[in-house]
Amino acid sequence: MQRREIPARLAGSILLPATVYVTPRRPCKRLPPCGVSLLLSCCKLVSVFPNADSDRLRVILVAPRNPLNIGAAARAMSNFGFFHLRVVNPYELAFREARSAVGAAPLLTRAEEFKSLAEAVEDCTLVIGTTAVGQRQLQHPVRRLDQAARLFGKWLVGGRVALLFGSEKRGLSNEDLSHCHWLLRIPTREDHRSMNLGQAVAVCLYELAREPQASVKPEKHVPAIAADLERLTALLLDALQASGYLKSPSASQKRRSAAPTEDKIRRLVHRLRLSAPDAELTLGILRQILWKSRKDNDRSQ
Repeated sequence: MQRREIPARLAGSILLPATVYVTPRRPCKRLPPCGVSLLLSCCKLVSVFPNADSDRLRVILVAPRNPLNIGAAARAMSNFGFFHLRVVNPYELAFREARSAVGAAPLLTRAEEFKSLAEAVEDCTLVIGTTAVGQRQLQHPVRRLDQAARLFGKWLVGGRVALLFGSEKRGLSNEDLSHCHWLLRIPTREDHRSMNLGQAVAVCLYELAREPQASVKPEKHVPAIAADLERLTALLLDALQASGYLKSPSASQKRRSAAPTEDKIRRLVHRLRLSAPDAELTLGILRQILWKSRKDNDRSQ
């Protein structure tokens, strides 16, 4: 066995150590055509491309800043057969530069841009956030990526699924996480949890694509879409304030307390996992309660 040095520029490009050990070449005979066929028949060829349900996945980048990461994420999506990219409040210069990224132009041209996360997920029945966990006090169930991938086919059959990735600098904010039903994490080393945005997208999509998808029948329980849950959250907050359960914050308190309260109520609504008919029924109940409460208040005044 011989020791060979690989030039540093090549070692960096192919992600190998600068020193490797290789076995000297030995004379060999060319395989006849039948030998090649026999060799290929012994190999197990596995397709990494997902089935038609992958068209229901929406990859959402929240406040991305680096055009290289946006381009890398788009290229990974194209590699593994996921073609719906949404971008929320991107750094404008980075988004324009990413549109010319090699291999990502067609997908990036079709990418949808939104001003808020609520708008980006409004047509989705399931919203999944990604996190490195770290020292954060999370209020959601957290699943490992490999565990989530085994069940993904079931969720995609039920409706559109949003997979969220946060910004390179801070990840997903607490407000962003409040829109999620649950979170997933990539099992990285404890001492170095976070990954590059483009790498994280590629790893997640590879795991989803490689998991064999069995035939899954749609569930009778049709989940409510995020837009209905957001309307339900807003109505519930209004009803709680009108009933006196929640006090309307003063101008000085509004900035500090309003957002956390809204996040808590939104998380509560998402945990209920309401079906579409139940969400519509609950919206009607809350509208009636709110109307009656306001009417009684007007009479008392």
